[in-house]
Amino acid sequence: MKSIVSLLITLSIFLSIFSPMSVQAKQHQTQNAERAVQSYESLQQYFYKEDSKLYLEEFPYQSGNPYSYVWPFSQAMAGTIDLSGVPKIGSDYEDDVQDRLDALELYWNEEKQPKGYDSYVLAPYGHGGDFFYDDNEWIGLEFIQLYKMTHDKKYLERAKEIFNLVVFGWDNDPSHPASGGVFWTQASWSSDRNTVSNAPGAELGFHLYEITGQTHYFQWAKKMYDWTNEYMLAPNGLFWDHIDLAGTIEKTQWSYNQGVMIGANVLLYRITNEKKYLTRSESIANAALAYYEEEERLYKQPARFNAIFFKNLLLLEAETKNKEYSHAMQTYADKVWEQYRDPETGLFKFDGEHSVTLLEQSAMVQIYASLAWKKKDYRKKA
Repeated sequence: MKSIVSLLITLSIFLSIFSPMSVQAKQHQTQNAERAVQSYESLQQYFYKEDSKLYLEEFPYQSGNPYSYVWPFSQAMAGTIDLSGVPKIGSDYEDDVQDRLDALELYWNEEKQPKGYDSYVLAPYGHGGDFFYDDNEWIGLEFIQLYKMTHDKKYLERAKEIFNLVVFGWDNDPSHPASGGVFWTQASWSSDRNTVSNAPGAELGFHLYEITGQTHYFQWAKKMYDWTNEYMLAPNGLFWDHIDLAGTIEKTQWSYNQGVMIGANVLLYRITNEKKYLTRSESIANAALAYYEEEERLYKQPARFNAIFFKNLLLLEAETKNKEYSHAMQTYADKVWEQYRDPETGLFKFDGEHSVTLLEQSAMVQIYASLAWKKKDYRKKA
């Protein structure tokens, strides 16, 4: 009897390993890895400036700055880092990651206090620029992911420096409508406080607390999280974009705004083990997927926003094991490959765009590379 039971268990395991679903998943992973590599090779061919290790903003290059702003550069860096996490081939891109890190320092401004990344390269390559808090937060999250992938403390230290800058950006004037919140930029022409300057800051702080256990990070991250929930949460369960000092709310619901609050709630759940945060994350995710499915709204969102949205969904999937999230990401990735990619160049050109942008090409590298990751590694996403 025992031998029959043992045989049945062995047969069950064998069938689960070699079932059509498992084979299909493996095929998807291989295909996504191939697409990530091809998209990255096109990125390097048409945008990369090997002499400086910087990138063009667009292709074909029209006019204006000879190099990209730091926000597009950071997304090319994110794509490279995601590619370095793909099983079997990731180690081939370690030198490329180092090239991104080398070039990123051309945006680092030591003269300002707190320090941070200027919006444009400094001399001798450019004129520098203002600090944008969201730009710095994206980069800080990339350093967190690098730390989780490599355990190299230098990445953690830079993430801490960036968080100091984010805290500096908090609005301390109680007379302002919706007082509090991190401003979007230090530039004089904007006094907006955005979902995307607060929720990624909260994510960065929660990651730092999870790693270090230092309450300073948790307290500030929770303030950013709470402000976003209080002032940017819309009646439909999704998040608006920003509020200005006149109290006017810009109510566009961009996909990345939903993504960063999905991720912030996942991290709060990981830290506190309070189920309510995981439930909130699922609620935002489900509302967002339903909203963007209507009228194919997802394909009207910039790919750069969708990449951030989807990678935060993978953080959620790591906790819930709900494959609906990666399935939605895969569906998007497949359609974009078929409908928006030029097979001759490997470049992605979306509706309404006159040229191919570094932001959108980098976003697709991120999406394909992330889909090629092992599911057990989704927790390393940041």
